[in-house]
Amino acid sequence: MFALGIDPGLSRCGYGAVSGQGGGLTPVAFGHLVTPPELPISERLARLWADLEDLLDDLHPDVVVVERVLFQVNARTAMSVGQASGLALAAAARRGYPVVQYSPNEVKMAVAGYGSASKEQVQAMVKVLLGLSEAPRPADRADALALAITHLSGAGLRSAAGAAR
Repeated sequence: MFALGIDPGLSRCGYGAVSGQGGGLTPVAFGHLVTPPELPISERLARLWADLEDLLDDLHPDVVVVERVLFQVNARTAMSVGQASGLALAAAARRGYPVVQYSPNEVKMAVAGYGSASKEQVQAMVKVLLGLSEAPRPADRADALALAITHLSGAGLRSAAGAAR
């Protein structure tokens, strides 16, 4: 299975693609999409939409995993993260890719074994789990890879449960 994780953000939207086969995890691609803050919000959203579509067209994942937006202290940040999340969900669904969401705590628990793990702990565990030479930076990249890892680590169990039904 090949999962594309997306850590939504308007200024910086992290992505991480991971292949999971035979219990092993292999990083395929990771990075982030950026929109210039000086542009009007409508243009930034249009650019992010186009970049997300290009990313999906390039990678052709089996599933798209998007971080669930829960709570932000700053209302302005919450709005932009929510808008970026909506674009990622819509772009994936429009192309017919299955879409799943996990909360930040679910991802931290799956990757670091602790639901309140720090960004640094998640980055360190992503490095170990994927056999990378260094931790992915900035944190958006590690978070996106962690989303894909979270889904792939439970995909076999969910598949077996579905087959048993």
